[in-house]
Amino acid sequence: MSGLSQIDIIVIVIYAIGIFGLAQWVSREKAGHAKDTSDYFLASKSLPWWAIGASLIAANISAEQIVGMSGSGYALGLAIASYEWMAALTLLIVGKYFLPIFLENKIYTMPQFLEQRYGKTLPVIMAVFWLALYIFVNLTSIIWLGSIAVNKVAGVDQNVALIVLGAFALLYQLYGGLKAVALTDIVQVTLLVMGGLIISYLTLNEISDGRGVMAGFSILTERVPGHFDMILAPDHPFYKDLPGIAVLVGGMWIANLSYWGFNQYIIQRALAAKDLGEAQKGVIFAAFLKLLMPVIIVLPGIAAVMLAPDLAKPDEAYPTMMRLLPPGLLGLVFAALIAAIIASTASKINSIATIFTLDLYAKARGIANEAEDERRGGHEKHLVLVGRVTATVAVIIALFTARPLLGNSDQAFQFIQEFSGFFTPGITVIFLLGLFWKKASEAGAIAAAIASVVLSYVFKVGMPDFPFMNRMGLVFLISLALAVGISLMFKGRGDANRITMQGVSFATPTTFNIAGVGVILILIALYATWW
Repeated sequence: MSGLSQIDIIVIVIYAIGIFGLAQWVSREKAGHAKDTSDYFLASKSLPWWAIGASLIAANISAEQIVGMSGSGYALGLAIASYEWMAALTLLIVGKYFLPIFLENKIYTMPQFLEQRYGKTLPVIMAVFWLALYIFVNLTSIIWLGSIAVNKVAGVDQNVALIVLGAFALLYQLYGGLKAVALTDIVQVTLLVMGGLIISYLTLNEISDGRGVMAGFSILTERVPGHFDMILAPDHPFYKDLPGIAVLVGGMWIANLSYWGFNQYIIQRALAAKDLGEAQKGVIFAAFLKLLMPVIIVLPGIAAVMLAPDLAKPDEAYPTMMRLLPPGLLGLVFAALIAAIIASTASKINSIATIFTLDLYAKARGIANEAEDERRGGHEKHLVLVGRVTATVAVIIALFTARPLLGNSDQAFQFIQEFSGFFTPGITVIFLLGLFWKKASEAGAIAAAIASVVLSYVFKVGMPDFPFMNRMGLVFLISLALAVGISLMFKGRGDANRITMQGVSFATPTTFNIAGVGVILILIALYATWW
């Protein structure tokens, strides 16, 4: 690690050993108890609110966010922060309206919900969709951008960095599953927030020649005012990426609802809660952390416009700003970045294993879903083994495909958003109708899923200059109309919908409501200031 001092390396090694040991310790089982699917995939359904909130952020904020979003901050400015700030509002909706239905119906995977709501065909289609998206877009991007950071900061060969990151994340969760990931994420998030705030402080202080953060921020807003426009005008060079008002009332809602509400990788944390109250408190905690993320992630990228104006690629902004850190502190912040990469990678690996094992393999082998039946049949140990093998194979595939898919991308974060957008309109239609419209049928849902991918591709090829966020909004509306029309023509079987609303209440505790109003008021203030 030629780019790091000896003290930096010592700090990183201590972190790696400590977090690995902690993960194994918190996921240990009582003597005589073999780890079953509930333990491995849902952390024994025992997560407290602080673990849920921290794990939501740790799963979300990884190299794709830190390196990728900071790179977008360098290229286009604060407007990219809308992904974070609008996510905070989305989390309130998920906590109030989606989680009560999921938890009351004892949902553990998103394909399981689709099967109970629509039938047996759609869950298989969507499980394959999700696996492809998670492996070839999300998992590859996390370890690729992480390897860039390791290469730029530590001087480690990027191929070596790829392998080490993938292998460590795999081993980190291979034994303990979701419990190992979620119960250590509070440590990861603490390091992440602390490291990001230190970098923001040092970059702004450097801009002001040591006169402090506020002076540096004032100079930054004066020197690069265009980087502080939250709503981009049509003549802005990056309008195609963030098309003006659409970030508030358009396609970004499609992406956010799909990601935070119907994404196994994210929602799995809330589904593993002790109860609905804990899940909702965890979601609120995550919402407030999302409001803070742009200070940690985007601001250093904007500062790099002044401190490193000649970068070869925008995605080099955050690793370059890390070079401002003194020895020892660099090791600590570098450990924070690695923490975010490992936490997010491990979470993604576990979700891939969960979907493949429980929604494809178990059903193909005729293994019952109910835990009691599985235990009587002696399948638990076998399914956990299948999950571990699946996790290993997914990491190997991602390591081999990361460079071909992302090697030529300047802004990997935008790559992720655009290609995820092929799936998200259909996913959002399927789940919103499944949750809130009784007449939605499997035929209509399948039509929406297929139309989402086909129409997204047609519009991308036929209208290459059409902003992808607007494309998502348009495809969503067409897919929604198609799903409704076909559902009315081809009704589902009478026994197809096994999702019950009995016992479901959308009333939320006073603390949730007060905190939610607080989030909304902060968002109004932010957009009023930087409009």
